[in-house]
Amino acid sequence: MANEVFETYESEVRSYCRKFTSVFQVAKGSKIWDEQGREYLDFFDGAGALNYGHNNDFIKNRVISYLQQDGIIHALDMYTGAKRDFIEYFEKNILEPKGLDYKIMFTGPTGTNAMEAAVKLARKVTGRTNVFALMGAFHGMTMGALSMTTDMASRKGAGVPLHDVTHIPAPYMFPELDTIAYMERLVTDDHSGVEMPAALVVETVQAEGGIYPLDAEWLRRAEEFCHKHGILFVVDDIQIGCGRSGNFFSFERAGIKPDIVGLSKSIGGYGLPMAIVLLKPELDIWKPGEHNGTFRGNNLAFVAAKAAIEFGLNEHIYEDVTRKGEIIREYVEKEILPLHEGLELRGLGLMWGIDFEKAAPAGTARKAVTECFNRGLIIEQAGREDCVLKMMPALTISDEELKAGLAIIKEAVKAVLS
Repeated sequence: MANEVFETYESEVRSYCRKFTSVFQVAKGSKIWDEQGREYLDFFDGAGALNYGHNNDFIKNRVISYLQQDGIIHALDMYTGAKRDFIEYFEKNILEPKGLDYKIMFTGPTGTNAMEAAVKLARKVTGRTNVFALMGAFHGMTMGALSMTTDMASRKGAGVPLHDVTHIPAPYMFPELDTIAYMERLVTDDHSGVEMPAALVVETVQAEGGIYPLDAEWLRRAEEFCHKHGILFVVDDIQIGCGRSGNFFSFERAGIKPDIVGLSKSIGGYGLPMAIVLLKPELDIWKPGEHNGTFRGNNLAFVAAKAAIEFGLNEHIYEDVTRKGEIIREYVEKEILPLHEGLELRGLGLMWGIDFEKAAPAGTARKAVTECFNRGLIIEQAGREDCVLKMMPALTISDEELKAGLAIIKEAVKAVLS
């Protein structure tokens, strides 16, 4: 009866609630409680939108204070103090120390809108229509972003042909294939049948594709390839960004400076909708209003975003991510991988995946999700045929909570493999 109103009146498009069937009521840090009072550890993290945990006190107090002062909430792209404060803090404390020179574009408040804007700008700057994206990519569910996304179920939902994108094999798919040399051949061979792209768009860690970190040397070579041919190098940092990789930007480990970067999810700090596109100043050839959106001025999100970054820097949250990631790696390698020789572990920072593809039939990871949920852990799956159990806890999770969640995963994996 508790779920009847949802099942009666909410669209069939709903998805996560089919796996996590409780009605949730309260959340704090890395824990969620349903309306029956049952406690769950959260290894899902709002699909990456809650890097700082649920109801982070530091951010919450800033948000409450702003609301109590009747601070402006909705302002389209008009000037506001909240926007100015975020821009100044972000430029001086994130971009400048990293030697990054970007202008900030505020788009509609979703990751897919950020990627729509990034690709639209790349096409406008270069005058080209084609785009290179990698197989295994997920860039969003609106038409332009969806054309770069590769999972068949999502693409079928479009209802129309998706075009003007050439999908390149991801470097992990065919280890013997030099994918940079492959792209070089595509753009230089007058019989390749492939148009020169406006952009190469990548996630430095393919998340929905199955948790595949792209090699740092590959990323450097990809940047060189783009510069050589006047192709814009676009990084989708929507899920792996904002500290989850162990650096604020996931591409820092490769020492590269993409032409365009998309950020959303945890840039909003408190789970508040927000998205931005970072672009090199020379690319800023937009005409006023050429890409817009009614909610591109979510001032409450600007307040939360600034507070979140302050918290992350002051509490050294980003630096501690790699250490916590090692806790995951060591535990899984010692306690979970020995359960079956076919299990594989991939990831970095605080994004890891246990791949069941070689260990068990399709659907096993889905069963593991259910077993985890029944034991009090919320966790998702990803990858081809959803064969990867995806671990993505908040960056603020305690060591004790992290180990408790890993112990639940161990028991769940044992159960589904038995």
